[in-house]
Amino acid sequence: MAKVELKAPVVEEIASALDGAASAVLVDYRGLTVEQDTQLRKSLRENGVIYKVYKNTLIKRAAAGTAFEALDPDLEGPTALAVSKTDATAPARILADFAKNAPQLELKSGVVEGTYYDAAGIAQIATIPGREILLGRLLGSMNSPIANLARVLKQIAEKDGAPAEA
Repeated sequence: MAKVELKAPVVEEIASALDGAASAVLVDYRGLTVEQDTQLRKSLRENGVIYKVYKNTLIKRAAAGTAFEALDPDLEGPTALAVSKTDATAPARILADFAKNAPQLELKSGVVEGTYYDAAGIAQIATIPGREILLGRLLGSMNSPIANLARVLKQIAEKDGAPAEA
């Protein structure tokens, strides 16, 4: 079997992971211990993020013709790829959070919702809370005026001598 035929399934695996992905982040994992790497992989897996080490040339082939092609200049040296199809900020957020305790882990770059970000940009993306937290904040801000109105109406009713309902 030719080398190209052996590599085709791996390129297809990467391409299917990138297909429809909300984000992909490249990291340099050199210097991580086995225990740290295991913890990182577990944390990413629990949050629905695909994390795997691939050869740079195979990532380049799989990303050709997609928004993820912008990652090509950063595909040098040891590289791991973290991909999320659902939460666009999850890979950057989890990797940056993990890097606080493991400074050997270095964010290289990423593509989030079709836009390329360098290492500094990915660090900024990492500060954005997750989808569930943002939705909770939105719901809280929508409920706040309604709760305040109900409180005011109750106070007016109590002031006028009407019995307060529980």
